[in-house]
Amino acid sequence: MDIHKILEFLPHRYPFILIDRVEQIERGKSIVALKNVTINEPFFMGHFPENPVMPGVLMLEALAQAGGILALDTLFADKFSEKLLYYFAGIDNVRFKHIVIPGDQLRLYVTVDKSRQNVWKLNGKAMVENKLACSADFMIAGRRGASD
Repeated sequence: MDIHKILEFLPHRYPFILIDRVEQIERGKSIVALKNVTINEPFFMGHFPENPVMPGVLMLEALAQAGGILALDTLFADKFSEKLLYYFAGIDNVRFKHIVIPGDQLRLYVTVDKSRQNVWKLNGKAMVENKLACSADFMIAGRRGASD
């Protein structure tokens, strides 16, 4: 899935879209997505100017965005037309193990623990090369957009 297809599924836009490509998706089971981390990301101006590091909360957000794509693709396949938005519903067991810096490629692995209706319990790992940068168990819940 390229960025054009991703933008059909997610409401996020620059500077908050944190998925550049989906490499693999198995509907209802798992997704592998990429985030290319570049020095021109707006958060690096203040985090930290002399030693730029990607904020951990943005790694979690990238995992959640990947989970949202997985859920929407599972529910609607290639015919996505409904305005269903996914929001964080909970985060547990978060661990930050490795810093992420400009030039890194964050590979996002999200698997489904379970889902029921529009609530998904997911497991996520953000990796840089073969190093674990962040891991978390999280839930997302879908709800229709404000215009529906």
